[in-house]
Amino acid sequence: MTRTRKSEPNARTRRSEADYMVRFNTGQRIEHIVLMVAFIVLAVTGLAQKFYSAGWAEWLILHMGGIAAARLIHRIFAGVFTLSVVYHFAYLFRAIFVKHSKLTMMPTRQDLRDVVQELRYSFGLADRRPRYGRFDYRQKFEYWGIIFGGLIIIISGAILMFPTAVTWLLPGQVVPAAKEFHGNEATLAVIVIVIWHLYDVMFRPGIFPADTTIFTGRISRKRMAEEHALEYAEITGEMPETETVHAPEAPAPGPAAQ
Repeated sequence: MTRTRKSEPNARTRRSEADYMVRFNTGQRIEHIVLMVAFIVLAVTGLAQKFYSAGWAEWLILHMGGIAAARLIHRIFAGVFTLSVVYHFAYLFRAIFVKHSKLTMMPTRQDLRDVVQELRYSFGLADRRPRYGRFDYRQKFEYWGIIFGGLIIIISGAILMFPTAVTWLLPGQVVPAAKEFHGNEATLAVIVIVIWHLYDVMFRPGIFPADTTIFTGRISRKRMAEEHALEYAEITGEMPETETVHAPEAPAPGPAAQ
């Protein structure tokens, strides 16, 4: 009888784990956490310097220990952000040229068809949403926005950090131009993250109060079939018949393996 009681929770755990699929490995989850923390710190310290005359900015700078401390914190996390981008490019190089992985984030013509299909569905002109692979067109748009926006911020930030060295090689007008690029691109990035990304991972129907997949590495089979039907079919060999708006899912049990 004791063995039966112990085996029942184990059986429930196995069934629960069978309801989930691995979506992100440990390295991808850590990379996202580093990027998230660096972005938040850079946004707070950077916007406070850009809008230094505003009351909220003065309060932030004061509680960070003054403008010198705010600049130091900003530069430290700028280094963290830059290293994370370098790591990501190295990861991509290995994935493409060593492991020969599929380029799942590359935009394709199918993405344009999916946009049209999504619009048709939203206006009641189609009976189902598009079936997506590992990433949909929205996720690809956000990813490439981070890539190009991040490069602009890194290059312009390096110019602002080392203006004397830069003007040995380039005209002096490069420095004020870099200041405009850096501040405006960073402000745009914050707006996109707050309006687009936070809605998609926190407030979207079926997700609220938060999508924990990037932290646990796991996604429910039900949601995988609904949101990434083509990838689900590739993994399981079964194409889901219907895709409906799912109810909020429980957190995945335990961390995912790599």
